[in-house]
This record gives sequence, structure tokens and C-alpha cells, in this order.
Amino acid sequence: MGARLRRFREARRIPRSRAAHAIRASDSKISRMELGRSPFKVRDVEDLLTLYGITEARERESLLQLAQESNRPGWWYGYSDLISTGTDHYLGLEVAASLLRVYELQVVPELLQTRDYARAVTRLRQPRTPDLEVERWVDLRIERQELFLKAGGRKLWALLDEAVLHRAWGGAEVMRGQLERLLELSESPEVTLQIVPFTAVTALGVGGAYTVFRFAEDDLPDVVHLNQATGEYYMDKQEDVDRFVHEWGLLSGDALPPHESQALLYETLARS
Repeated sequence: MGARLRRFREARRIPRSRAAHAIRASDSKISRMELGRSPFKVRDVEDLLTLYGITEARERESLLQLAQESNRPGWWYGYSDLISTGTDHYLGLEVAASLLRVYELQVVPELLQTRDYARAVTRLRQPRTPDLEVERWVDLRIERQELFLKAGGRKLWALLDEAVLHRAWGGAEVMRGQLERLLELSESPEVTLQIVPFTAVTALGVGGAYTVFRFAEDDLPDVVHLNQATGEYYMDKQEDVDRFVHEWGLLSGDALPPHESQALLYETLARS
């Protein structure tokens, strides 16, 4: 919805200030709406469509319906008492993206975790969390996986630092189950899995784990997500995205190809 509003405005060379005046708002609200970071009031969308010259009844009706649907709670609404605003935004991007590029240094990416591995990671990271709440976090993660893998049309490209394979969260038995799961998913057409070996020097320049979201719509920019100790950060400025995409290219080039990554997984599993 935001992307369409931006296209209409730019096609008619209307500045954000004029659009903001039309809906009795600030320039920053127009920016948030166009980036999909603000809910849409149907009245505001109607006024903007009029300003942008979108008068054909069927097109207006379709756009207004899209505005209404964009405000509906996501499938994860039942977990809203658990998740933060940043996590809510992440889940929305995950649903909308056509390609997720994930780089992890410490743990298996959440969309590839087994239930036992997810439980062990959650308990170690949130040691004071009650068991029932831990199980709800695990349920959320597994539901995300099922929705992503069954949806079709979406791809996950995961780069895992080799250290992830040797860090046995939850113990040896849990880790064996996780390695088996990685091998299973590496055969899926929706998943590309590469291991970044210890010998890959490009990994030194990355600095931490991150996700790059890409969308099917050509005019939507990629979004980079960083989850750090100080909070979650989202970047969509072209220069920031370009830096991470460049680093991704270097990393994936130094990572083992998928078939060699599978071989390393088999070797690691045999030694476990």
C-alpha cells in the first residue's frame, strides 16, 4: 500500500508537504506511510488518492480494500503479549518477503531450528522465563517455519558460520537432531544452505548476524535487519543496504557450495 501511494505521488511530482497537508498530517507521517511503518486510515487514503488523481471507481475500491487489509492483525496476533514492536515488524517483513538472506554466527537460523533446539536456545537466552512461556516462544517459531515453507514462492538463503555446527545448544542429542534437520531442509527447493568455513577471512568484516529481506515488487527496497544487544535495527537506505548486500556476496563466494556444505554436515553428524 505504501509503495503504491509513493508511486502515485512521485508520478505527479507532488511534494510530501502537500500530501501531508491534504490529510492534515506531517511530512514524517507521509514518509512512514510510504515505508509501511504506519497504519492506514481509510479517510486519509481516500484524500490522497483524490489528490493524486486516482478517480476510477474500481481502482479506488481495490486500493481502499488493500488499505483496510493492511491494518488487520498478523497471524502472530495470539503471541502479541510475548513479542516486542521490533519483533512484530520482523514477522511482518518475513511474511511479505520473497527472499530472506540470513547470516548467523552463533545459532541455527530460527526458520531452520528443531523444536528441541529452539527450546534450548530460548532457555539459555532467557533463563528466568517460565517453562510455559518458553513453550509459547517455541510454538511461535515452529509456526513461522511451517507457514514459510508451505507458502510457496518464498526462498530462504542461509549462510551459517562453521562454529554454529559445533556449538551444541541443548547437548549432543539435541544437536544431532538439529544437524539431521539441516540436512533434510538443505534438500528443499525453498532453502539454499551454505556453511562459511573457519578459513573464510571475509567473515571478519561482517561484524555480526543479519537478515536481508527482498520483496517481489521491483520498486520496494531491500530491508536489512540487525538484532544486537542494544536493540533491533532496520535499514532501508540504499547505501546501507548496498554495503550489506556487497558483504553478502563476498561471504557467499567464500562459503562452501551447497553440496560441499551438505558433505560437511554429514561429516559433523558422523562425529557427533
